Amino acid sequence: MAMRIDIPATTPTRTIAAVTSMLWEDLVNNPKKGGGEYINRKKIQCAEKMIRGAFVELYRGLGLLKTYSSLNMVAFTKILKKFDKVANQKASTSYLKVVKRSNFISSDKVVRLMDEVESLFTQHFAANDRKKAMKFLKPQHNKDSHMVTFFVGLFTGSFVTLFSVYAILAHLSGMFSPGIEASYMETVYPVFSMFALLSLHLFMYGCNLFMWKSTRINYNFIFEFQSSTSLKYRDAFLICTCLMTSVVGAMVIHLILLSTGFPPHQVDLIPGILFLCFVVLLICPLNIFYRPTRFSFLRVIRNIVCSPFYKVLMVDFFMADQLTSQIPLLRHMESAACYFTAGSFKTHRYETCKSGKMYRELAYVISFAPYYWRAMQCVRRWFDECNVDHLANLGKYVSAMVAAGARLTYARQPSQFWMIVVLATSLFATVYQLYWDFVKDWGLFNPKSRNPWLRDDLILKNRGIYYGSIALNFVLRVAWVETVMRYNIGIFESRLIDFLLASLEVIRRGHWNYYRLENEHLNNVGKFRAVKTVPLPFRETDSDG
Repeated sequence: MAMRIDIPATTPTRTIAAVTSMLWEDLVNNPKKGGGEYINRKKIQCAEKMIRGAFVELYRGLGLLKTYSSLNMVAFTKILKKFDKVANQKASTSYLKVVKRSNFISSDKVVRLMDEVESLFTQHFAANDRKKAMKFLKPQHNKDSHMVTFFVGLFTGSFVTLFSVYAILAHLSGMFSPGIEASYMETVYPVFSMFALLSLHLFMYGCNLFMWKSTRINYNFIFEFQSSTSLKYRDAFLICTCLMTSVVGAMVIHLILLSTGFPPHQVDLIPGILFLCFVVLLICPLNIFYRPTRFSFLRVIRNIVCSPFYKVLMVDFFMADQLTSQIPLLRHMESAACYFTAGSFKTHRYETCKSGKMYRELAYVISFAPYYWRAMQCVRRWFDECNVDHLANLGKYVSAMVAAGARLTYARQPSQFWMIVVLATSLFATVYQLYWDFVKDWGLFNPKSRNPWLRDDLILKNRGIYYGSIALNFVLRVAWVETVMRYNIGIFESRLIDFLLASLEVIRRGHWNYYRLENEHLNNVGKFRAVKTVPLPFRETDSDG
């Protein structure tokens, strides 16, 4: 038997490299029997990265085994001390002698293996620099800073104050009077509501991080985050409050300038500048403002957009699920981009974009895109794992695409026929989604569970919370019913209802996130998964072939 370097085709680059290498071997090199294998530099680099990751996970697994041994010894000692105290005996000494002589406690094999892994890693992956090696093997956890908490409070107070000032100024200037509100809501509302929805999602994610940490759900392991650079709940709240303070501050400045007589085409540049600053900060290569988190976010978005060419990880389809709840945000991005890039802000004619055929067709694409990306991820997971459940999950997102297209068409062509189509497609998609939420994603509705219609293992002790969460998720899932009810209201009230419904969907998604990860964590615990399974870049081949 011989060993052959085999890099899994988890990315488009690796897939192309594998095909190119195969063609090079078969057509160009035409290796003869015993002639060896052609290996390029890229393949060596990928193999080295995989082996390094395997060493890190092996070292981590050995560390967990060592901790497990010591914790059991401590627990056994405390149990015996409690027994001696209650039974008024001194039996712990004899028992401890037996336990300490056991191989589980006395063996130093794990420690020697850790030393060997550390030595090999230092030699081959850190150029004999032990300090550099330990940054990979034992990454340091960043301590929570009180400054982060201080700035969260500062920005929260600033946001509340500025929002109160904005509300007062809007009322005094008559901004939402019938003659002004149409222009204001069509030009400024999309940008500011986009940031508001994003901030709300960040706030819900911060709440998720807080709850996961409080209930000891190992989200860093599930998402494969680096513990040294992963976002903490205080950091999420800081980003959320900082963003909303900036947005509301820009809204106040915009309103003041507009009220004092500045030309609208000049004042309307403020939302555009705010959006541009946000994009620049997101892609900024400097190590400021959570660069590892920003780059990780961009990498995940790349994996989602390029589905199904990338291997799907938990963080990829989790983020794709978040995007399916942010379709209104994507639509606002489309509206804002059209308004500024088409030059409509110079003439202050907001009707230009909405009357264009391309704009209307692009609305369908944006409404379908998150569901399409998620469906393609299901296809890739089915291809990799051969699990039929992924095809059933694919059907859920296809039904959601059909329902979204029907609702969009009904909004533009209100008729009895399209109303029936919307009701039929949306009802089917909602039932499909509710089943998948409760049974597959949350693992509930088990009729044989010791917790009636829940599951056997629950992290939250109060079962009533789960029943209440089921009811809440059901109510928020059927909020689409409002879209088929046509009220005779003004543009301000219409936009306010749209924003409220979009906010409720974001809240529902944040509520869904906790139970989705709780179920994933319990599955990992039940299957004793504590370290990642890292494939090695080797494959056995016949030495004769």
